[in-house]
Amino acid sequence: MDIADSVLDLIGRTPMVRLTRVTEGIACPIVAKVETTNPGGSVKDRPALAMIDAAEEEGLLTPGSTIIEPTSGNTGVGLAIVAAQRGYDCVFVMTDKVSPEKVDLLKAYGAEVIVCPVDVAPEDPRSYYSTAERLVNERPGAFRPNQYSNPINPLSHYVTTGPEIWEQTDGKVTHFVAGAGTGGTLCGVGKYLKEQNPDIQVIAADPEGSVYSGGDGRPYLVEGVGEDFWPETYDPTIIDRVIAVSDAQSFHRTREVSRQEGLLIGGSCGTAVEAAITVASELSEEDLVVVLLPDSGRGYLSKIFNDEWMMQYGFLSDEGPTIQEIIDGRTSEIPNIVYVQPDDTVTKAIELIQQYNLSRIIVAQGSLPLSAAEIKGTIDETQLQIRSFEKGFFEMKCSEVMGPRMNFVGSGESIRSVLFKLEHDQTLIAVDKGRPIAVISASDILSYLQRSGKAKNG
Repeated sequence: MDIADSVLDLIGRTPMVRLTRVTEGIACPIVAKVETTNPGGSVKDRPALAMIDAAEEEGLLTPGSTIIEPTSGNTGVGLAIVAAQRGYDCVFVMTDKVSPEKVDLLKAYGAEVIVCPVDVAPEDPRSYYSTAERLVNERPGAFRPNQYSNPINPLSHYVTTGPEIWEQTDGKVTHFVAGAGTGGTLCGVGKYLKEQNPDIQVIAADPEGSVYSGGDGRPYLVEGVGEDFWPETYDPTIIDRVIAVSDAQSFHRTREVSRQEGLLIGGSCGTAVEAAITVASELSEEDLVVVLLPDSGRGYLSKIFNDEWMMQYGFLSDEGPTIQEIIDGRTSEIPNIVYVQPDDTVTKAIELIQQYNLSRIIVAQGSLPLSAAEIKGTIDETQLQIRSFEKGFFEMKCSEVMGPRMNFVGSGESIRSVLFKLEHDQTLIAVDKGRPIAVISASDILSYLQRSGKAKNG
């Protein structure tokens, strides 16, 4: 009988499928390695099993041990599946940018989940890397697989994923494209393929802002790909080319592949497909591009596949006059975004409020252009008046006195819908393709409507 002894026996041997509809007009064929068929729904099942096997052989995991790992979700699921079979507890540390479905999924496997801020440096005690390390030190019998430095991570792909691709393409693969996360998949597969044929090109698909493509690691919205530091598992000597892909390009391709190819894929898959199409467009029918699809879109239903979320972050547009038209038509000398850093003093916030005659000011971390994740909160005149009598108040940090951040509206939202939102909010932050671009108030809209009316009557 063809029956697996456990779910772990189902990991690997994933299928490949030709992408035809999203590659129309491109001579070079693109074939997708569909890792969503792994039992945990992602490519991360492979290194998860391999890292646990190796730890058990070395005596690092014993009955009663707890597995602790920072993860964007997929590695956590893979580890949770192995832990369920082997009898280990799990604690996973995630950033606050991951979709709620991923948190719930890990909890469904019985894991404990701790969420940390995304916009802090890796060495910051609040980061998900530092938090995981602290938990390992605090909990007796804890083991951290550490996918970012564990050589078993790329080795698992060298032993399984690479040979599968070589065999399934009958050795005809000429280019391999995958997202750059820990680097395990890219470097493990790339090393194997180059040993079979040194002419094979290995291409990293990377989010704009990630260090691999020259960014500084500032937050971006696509999940599970890119980094803000250089992991030990990433070997740049194996990579022939890095292609930067924006959030907007990633999300567009994700939705397009899901709707046109019938493959429900995640955001990092969209990043990889976008890069693969860029590469294939430069090649001939004699070449063969293989793109690895790491995970399913089921973990992103509340984000990439949710029109309201996409609209709010400026990735979709309504019909008719939109907020972008209001921003483009402004004549005020006040900058569209006025903000203070979290470590700035309250005195600086007051100075800017007075200078630009504002009723409230944004608290944000970073330089322009900001990302949505870097908006921390808001300080308004009412807060300042109420607390102005506190001792040392004016020298306090803005992060110590700020209130919740303003709500977001997409730059492509209709003026009518935003007017409804302004009935409940004094001001809103307009976001275009994941980046805050302006603060919007009801007076901005009324001024626009007044100008439009005069133009029509003029």
